[in-house]
Amino acid sequence: MSTTTSGKNGTWRNWGGNVTARPAREVMPASVDELAAAVRRAAEDGLKVKAVGTGHSFTSIAATDGVLIRPQLLTGIRKIDRDTMTVTVEAGTPLKRLNMALAREGLSLTNMGDIMEQTVSGATSTGTHGTGRDSGSIAAQIKGLELVTADGSVLSCSEKENPEVFAAARIGLGALGVVTAITFAVEPVFLLTAREEPMTFDKVLADFDELWAENEHFEFYWFPHTGNTNTKRNNRSAGPRKPVSQISGWIEDEFLSNGVFQVAQWVGRAVPATIPTIAQVSSKALSARTYTDVPYKVFTSPRRVRFVEMEYAVPRAAVTEVLRELKAMVDRSDLRVSFPVEVRTAPADDITLSTASGRDSAYIAVHMVKGTAYQGYFTAAERIFTGHEGRPHWGKVHTRDAEYFARVYPRFGEFTTLRDRLDPHRLFQNDYLRRVLGA
Repeated sequence: MSTTTSGKNGTWRNWGGNVTARPAREVMPASVDELAAAVRRAAEDGLKVKAVGTGHSFTSIAATDGVLIRPQLLTGIRKIDRDTMTVTVEAGTPLKRLNMALAREGLSLTNMGDIMEQTVSGATSTGTHGTGRDSGSIAAQIKGLELVTADGSVLSCSEKENPEVFAAARIGLGALGVVTAITFAVEPVFLLTAREEPMTFDKVLADFDELWAENEHFEFYWFPHTGNTNTKRNNRSAGPRKPVSQISGWIEDEFLSNGVFQVAQWVGRAVPATIPTIAQVSSKALSARTYTDVPYKVFTSPRRVRFVEMEYAVPRAAVTEVLRELKAMVDRSDLRVSFPVEVRTAPADDITLSTASGRDSAYIAVHMVKGTAYQGYFTAAERIFTGHEGRPHWGKVHTRDAEYFARVYPRFGEFTTLRDRLDPHRLFQNDYLRRVLGA
């Protein structure tokens, strides 16, 4: 087992650059036994414990001044069971590596988010999701979990084994233990056809219910200061596979969506008055296209422009009203918003603290480029979201606390009671968990 530090003077920073921490020590265990020993030693030394993946959360959910556990050595597939159509994977495995390994085996996850840089444990613990009419978050595809609890023991859970832990730990926020392995449901690899095309904001909202009902996966991006959106519809296809050409992919995904977009962000940051004009140009830069490929190549895309993000889940039936309120707020304000607003959906699930727990949900994500003042925009947006009983993504910027969550999550008390049992002395506590879950 190795002990490491990150960054200058042992300072750890997240991907978005808005969270820093200085842990007393960092541990990179090479086995579950080593991880359990690190947890027991931390308890003996009176230090708190947090695990961190690739740092893609914008909250301080993984920050600690105690022991920071890095799972980079706990990677790879443990087992593929073709009878039950499940795969068991080590917690530190990046989603990208898992997707590629599954594809080589002729298998795939049913749904995933729009990036794949996170570790499987980090993504699921914070509720990472994509978009889907019938298929939910990555955590909703979990069939079993293994985690090291506060006393250093290894606990397994599933629908049949420790089901009360399974109900909560799929999105456990790092509050119940350190996840060491996850068993996902998988299916034979399939093809998706993606149809991307511009559409006006008013038309998307007018046709939203139809667009949602007619497509397995529907999402769109609205460009503030404009009436324009870019929509994406993903549906299963019999083929043949027709991927984006190398040249077209470079132009659309790298040059326009990352390279030119990055330059536009620099210009907008330096001269905010130019942002509405840049938004008009940006909203018309991407052309319509259709392509067919394996799921992870359709669901995900490169994100090289660094930003800070807030995302809320609202009842799906309220999404068009929320978006109209958001647009009206931006239009009447002096805000200059250079990043598009992302809108996705998910069906209700049965995970205790899932943002889609017990209700069909729509996700609205607002962003600002790294290094710009985002507080005014996010505060105004959050006021709208919470007015509709919105639930913030656990890994993205928000200001809500335990009192608020007890109102919007009917099973909130179920989670905190389980936490009291598994971690009575709050070994896995940090400032973020103290705020969102209570003492």
